[in-house]
Amino acid sequence: MTGQPNPNRIVLSSDHTAIPLRQAIAAHIAAQGWVVIDIGPRTPESTHYPEHGKAAARLVASGDCRFGIILCGTGQGIMMAANKVKGIRCGACADTFSARMIRQHNDANMLSIGARVVGEGLALDIVDAFLTAQFEGGRHATRVAMIGALEG
Repeated sequence: MTGQPNPNRIVLSSDHTAIPLRQAIAAHIAAQGWVVIDIGPRTPESTHYPEHGKAAARLVASGDCRFGIILCGTGQGIMMAANKVKGIRCGACADTFSARMIRQHNDANMLSIGARVVGEGLALDIVDAFLTAQFEGGRHATRVAMIGALEG
């Protein structure tokens, strides 16, 4: 990461399968006061999730955005692409407990959700759990540093 992340900016992106859910999440977090940078597609033509994951991850890694929320059908493929960007810790979550824990224990800076896995209500709860959780530091900071060291 090149600098301190912008404290109230979140980038959102997805492939074509997750446009409606991405837009619902964008409206939900904007209503909470977050500045939403939505870089995802607007039309349903097929797109490639690795490109969308990489683009969002670069905005988080650069510090332009504090967090990123990315979506594809399962949340897995786009998460894998995002995690290839140095400085990114992204987890795919289908429940609120995991979303809270990736922030508290792993200091995750990106969240991935599967639009074909969870419905809108649960997705919004997952986003809220992720955004309200705080990194606990302590023994977890050692482990996060170990993850970072794997980037080479």
